[in-house]
Amino acid sequence: MQQWFLLAPILLPLLGALALQPKAIKASRARVRLVTGLNVCLTAVCGTAVLFLGDCELLVGNLTASLPIYFRVDGLSRYFAAFTILMWVCSTCFSFEYMNHSKEESRYQTFAVLSFGVLLGICFSGNLITTYLLYELMTLATFPLVLHDRTKEAIAAGYQYLFYSIAGAFLGLLGIFFLYTNAPADAASRGGSLAYVAGGFLDPDKLVTGKPVLLVFLFLMLVGLGSKIGMFPLHGWLTKAHPVAPAPASALLSGNITKMGMLFLIRVVYYSAGASFLRGTWVQYALLALALLTVFLGSMLAYKERIFKKRLAYSTVSQTSYSLCGLFLMHPVAVVGALMHVLYHSVIKNLLFLCAGSVIYKTGRTRVEELKGIGRTMPFTMVCFTIGGLALVGIPPTSAFLSKWYLAMGALESGISVYRYLVPVVLLVSALLTAGYLLTITADAFFVAQPEGTERENVPLKKQEPGVRMLAPLLILALLTLLLGLFPSPVIDFLTELASGLC
Repeated sequence: MQQWFLLAPILLPLLGALALQPKAIKASRARVRLVTGLNVCLTAVCGTAVLFLGDCELLVGNLTASLPIYFRVDGLSRYFAAFTILMWVCSTCFSFEYMNHSKEESRYQTFAVLSFGVLLGICFSGNLITTYLLYELMTLATFPLVLHDRTKEAIAAGYQYLFYSIAGAFLGLLGIFFLYTNAPADAASRGGSLAYVAGGFLDPDKLVTGKPVLLVFLFLMLVGLGSKIGMFPLHGWLTKAHPVAPAPASALLSGNITKMGMLFLIRVVYYSAGASFLRGTWVQYALLALALLTVFLGSMLAYKERIFKKRLAYSTVSQTSYSLCGLFLMHPVAVVGALMHVLYHSVIKNLLFLCAGSVIYKTGRTRVEELKGIGRTMPFTMVCFTIGGLALVGIPPTSAFLSKWYLAMGALESGISVYRYLVPVVLLVSALLTAGYLLTITADAFFVAQPEGTERENVPLKKQEPGVRMLAPLLILALLTLLLGLFPSPVIDFLTELASGLC
């Protein structure tokens, strides 16, 4: 019976989405928020309970005899599901005030709730085909969040997100075909031949197509999965979607949707193909080159960008590739750093986008130069933003300092020719650029006067912080950013044990 409980956090949001339809609730804001809040809380409770079930599995049905729909709870799924649940609860709470300006709150909450269940389904997927099906369902569920406002820019960004995702999905499916062809029939019993196995299920001595051919298609597959993560060259959708999506949706796109791409990529590299199969090949070196290029490119473009949310979007392009660098190094220390940065970036970027949403909601200011002096009227919001900015730069004792330290140490210990030195250098340059595009906002907010015409001499500035439903998530995420840096041992110990069985 406990195995079937695995489906509860996946199916409950579907019921919630149905309950949020206008005919079902005679959609007033109060009813929409009541149904949404109850559903998200119940899903979060069930999802958290699943994390404590122990390693369990559930075979739901079969597409074919060797392609079952299969779910399994393991260490990696617990890790990704835990911070997904927390981020979704915070974003939902924030949205209850932020969406006051929207006439279509019911539609937004419907797809946000539905996306929650799909993401938890990806976390608990036990084989490649199940992950792939839910991964594509995630695209369909989150696509309406991007074009929610239905402006010309939002519709264009939504379609771009869809097209990039379809391109990535095509490359991903191509890779699955070749992995399936080369997977041993007895790779894993209940989960079929594509079930995840720590270290990978491929046997180089029993390949049907030959290693050179399989490497080509694995490379294309991983580039395709990089589309959701924001890796060059399929990163363009991210910087178009974030500025036009509602702030809580932007936070989830950056902090959680990209992490599902990361999870899928980890499952392919470390649980399907295996790190030993890819280590030392041209595929590893080419992917490292793309990841480093994305880190530098994203940081440079963020530094030059003047639109507030678009600057944060370019930052996401750069910061998610920090984790990619660690994963592609295929060294235990680097993998620990990569997985730490996945968590830390999720927390920090949710915090930064929600802070940006608070500013836009209260002031309507969307450009960086308009934020001068904003710290005087929104001190709490901008203090939280500053904490997130310091963490993303990697200044101790904030959380991301530790993940970057592990990434640099993993690179130096990996011994991979030029990359052992190039990775730390690029990360350091990116950190300096990150300070340039985030900490300058803080400096202008607190130490520069507001533009002429926005304040008068000897007239007290009016505080315009948002309400408690928007401030509470900011406080939680800011505290978490600090606590994860001050007390990192539980996370490090857990990830060290996890990584030891993968590399």
